[in-house]
Amino acid sequence: MRSMLLHLAYFLLILAFSPLSFAQDFDFFYFVQQWPGSYCDTQNGCCYPKTGKPDQDFGIHGLWPNYNDGSYPSNCDPGNQFDPSQVADLTTEMQMEWPSLSCPSSNGSGFWSHEWDKHGTCSESVFEQHGYFEAALKLKKKVNLLQVLTDEGIHPDGSFYSINSIRDAIRGATGYEQGIECNRDESGNSQLYQIYLCVSSSGSNIIQCPTLPKGKCSSQIKFPSF
Repeated sequence: MRSMLLHLAYFLLILAFSPLSFAQDFDFFYFVQQWPGSYCDTQNGCCYPKTGKPDQDFGIHGLWPNYNDGSYPSNCDPGNQFDPSQVADLTTEMQMEWPSLSCPSSNGSGFWSHEWDKHGTCSESVFEQHGYFEAALKLKKKVNLLQVLTDEGIHPDGSFYSINSIRDAIRGATGYEQGIECNRDESGNSQLYQIYLCVSSSGSNIIQCPTLPKGKCSSQIKFPSF
């Protein structure tokens, strides 16, 4: 009997520290894209990637598992660290669509590592590393946010636009509400910074947001050039 209990305890100990124990359930993803002009024209500034200045387009920030109550898991599997070799075939596309603008200049791997470690490891029930980054790249192709806005006369030229007009444009293209986050430029103007689209827990389809992030924006916000 004692031997059986020892074997059971040993099995439970192994299970507790296995990678599967870190995989957590979640309800949906936030797919977050940021406007580079709004990242760079703050007091902190920015640094272009080693590959050069990115295109004037929204860049991926991340694909973040979330719960319907607004909370979210993070850093779910410290043992499964980012491995650049697993996304080698995606690297060129990631450098274009998922660039890092933080200083000092980099090749982006530090940014991607942070996103995988903090958010990607919490989606292990759905994705391994390659699938996680590939899903984000595919989602970006589903809705061309810059095209959606410019088609409605909302251009990244430093002008100010009604936040409601931005919401309406994206809702018209996706069929769903979205989250908008603003930051402030060096002069203190509220400006379009990040757009949150909600995605099914499979990571494939845009859905109605169960909850929206709380972003502080003025009624008229700047859309800076880049």
